[in-house]
Amino acid sequence: MIDPIVTSSQEVSTVDDRLHWPAPERNKDAILQVLREYIPHTPGQDRLCLEVAAGSGQHAAHFAARLPDTIWQASDPDPHHLASIQAWLDRTGLTKTPKPLCLDTRNRPWPIQSADAVLCINMIHISPWESCISLFDEASNILSREGVVYLYGPFTIGGKHISPSNTAFDESLKSQDTSWGVRDLNEVSAVARQHGFRLSANLAMPANNLSVIFRQTHQKGC
Repeated sequence: MIDPIVTSSQEVSTVDDRLHWPAPERNKDAILQVLREYIPHTPGQDRLCLEVAAGSGQHAAHFAARLPDTIWQASDPDPHHLASIQAWLDRTGLTKTPKPLCLDTRNRPWPIQSADAVLCINMIHISPWESCISLFDEASNILSREGVVYLYGPFTIGGKHISPSNTAFDESLKSQDTSWGVRDLNEVSAVARQHGFRLSANLAMPANNLSVIFRQTHQKGC
């Protein structure tokens, strides 16, 4: 076992390229339960899940190891994150998990042609609003007919936070970058509809987060 080196209160790195973040460790099992229920799957066939902004790679390694009927395609625009993702995947010893893709949602077209699900965990509130728009735009181009977009993170509902801690978190994000901030689920759903998706499920998750599932309507702008 490799002893971790604490680099900050929020991040731990190891003597290899793996980053270790507290949030994925806390939420990975709760998210896994949602994926098992809501990600489309045809018995006897592998499904391909594209994880956008996979970060440290802890989620990718955890999900890929526990969803044997899934090809887990992780992606991220940050070279340090890509190295960490690969290191986590290497540690699992999985044989059918591809190398992570360098992917920024705003750079289109994406370097992948098809997927059965697009997952985005804790990203849209720490990126410009344009990233949310391009996420649904490109997802509409690559997803299979029954494909879904899965988002996880904090949201406001009708402009109102669901907890005081989310209010404080939103203020902290905006103080770091004015283009960041907790997104309103109604506004995200409106963007989704413009690109042919409807909100299918809205699930309460730990630490005042939500899991939201969008399914295709096959009619953009409806």
